[in-house]
Amino acid sequence: MATAKKVKKLGRADAEAIFARFHQIEPEPKGELDYVNAFTLLVAVVLSAQATDVGVNKATKRLFELAPTPAAMVALGIEQITELIKTIGLYRGKAKNVFALSQILIEKHGGEVPPDRAALEALPGVGRKTANVVLNIYFKQPTIAVDTHLFRVSNRTGLAPGKTPLDVETVLTKQVPERFMLHAHHWLILHGRYICKARKPECWRCPIADWCRFEPKTPLPMGR
Repeated sequence: MATAKKVKKLGRADAEAIFARFHQIEPEPKGELDYVNAFTLLVAVVLSAQATDVGVNKATKRLFELAPTPAAMVALGIEQITELIKTIGLYRGKAKNVFALSQILIEKHGGEVPPDRAALEALPGVGRKTANVVLNIYFKQPTIAVDTHLFRVSNRTGLAPGKTPLDVETVLTKQVPERFMLHAHHWLILHGRYICKARKPECWRCPIADWCRFEPKTPLPMGR
């Protein structure tokens, strides 16, 4: 993950104003991965590394119909899992991880996804970001999952400047008011995906431009 240009960190009052604005626009933001239970959410997030949510959803539609539980996933076997997700980047390695983590869930956790970061991070293909997504979305824990979008937005705006995802996560946990923590990472990810884009942020329609430290702001395109 590339380090963004360093900007001065926003104060808590500005950070609170930003999240209040996000909340005003969308009080209950949702992730864009399809899932039916904690296990399928975990698998979907593992598969989403270096892939789009749209692409993952297309691949997992049939996969989750056939294997909505760890036992069913193991029964499918690596070869069939591989075939079902072959449209996703790095699919061979991901298929092995999905199969292996399903086995471990059966052997060590009674076939259930544990609501515990350390236990999740011990699973194949599961890092801190994946664990945070599952803990946040399914178990309603106020975690912050730092993906490329959130990393970019946090650095550009000055919300949480940091050289690494962990740096950004650490600063955000101090910047985000407690009442907004549960939804904070969703707001920032969606903002980065649809407005604060990597190549050309759409500053002219940004709802938090008043507080953002990114310069120069992208002007309204000609003819719009």
